[in-house]
Amino acid sequence: MYLLLSICASTLIFVIFKVVGKRNINTLQTIVINYFTAFTYGILSYDAPIIVSDIIQSKWFFGAIGLGFLFIAIFNVMALTAQRNGLSVASVASKMSVVIPIIFGLFFYNESLGWQKALGIVLALLAVYLASYKAKTDQRFSIKTLWLPIILFLGSGTIDTSIKYIETTYLADNGIPIFSATIFFIAGVIGIGLLSAKAIQKQFTFDPKSIVSGVILGVVNYYSIYTLLKALNAENFESSTIFTVNNVAIVMLTTLIGLLLFKERLLTKNWIGIGIAVLSIILVTLS
Repeated sequence: MYLLLSICASTLIFVIFKVVGKRNINTLQTIVINYFTAFTYGILSYDAPIIVSDIIQSKWFFGAIGLGFLFIAIFNVMALTAQRNGLSVASVASKMSVVIPIIFGLFFYNESLGWQKALGIVLALLAVYLASYKAKTDQRFSIKTLWLPIILFLGSGTIDTSIKYIETTYLADNGIPIFSATIFFIAGVIGIGLLSAKAIQKQFTFDPKSIVSGVILGVVNYYSIYTLLKALNAENFESSTIFTVNNVAIVMLTTLIGLLLFKERLLTKNWIGIGIAVLSIILVTLS
């Protein structure tokens, strides 16, 4: 049940971004409200006294600041990718980023690299290109069609790698909620700074609809992480199985929703890319 909820919540993030774009709701305002909503949920989930000075002096605090910058930057990129390139492209680019923490683990944690894992990494990179390809009627292929998925791929991988490193190196067992809440809060504060800069430049117009979309996104964003962690705690399933089913299901579900609800058209290369994405996820996570 937790795995099913995690798949649905993660897929909903991409769908919400797509709807926000189609209804011309302000994306940045939605993202800022989303982070303060997720921050609130993180605080409510923490069962120990909250002492600000202890948080600032903790070893993971500066890492949380860096992740706060990355969170809001990559969430913006994710939104733009879903709106400009399609749900399937955004989903594949973010889910294929799993190869980055794997490469990091090879060098930092001295993990082994077998042929199966190496093949999965290569296929993942190929899948990002094929799934992101868009036909051009009057011009040749341009790197402009790929820069958003590439940034999403690298940024998502960097976030996953950083979280894994900080969690295994500095976090206590009960520190995940307050650590997550700190990241969400910093990302929200940075977002407020961006909105303030737009206001100073007289480029800011408050969008009331962003409150609703931001709160919904924040709840979904928080529970996409919470339910995945709960699924990983299940005694009857290995984490490799959970990650494989989770990632493959999200890629396929976002593609299906893109086709059925948003009438996205996929080229043959896109379908091949999605198929390779599924294969590469299986190879990498089960190696």
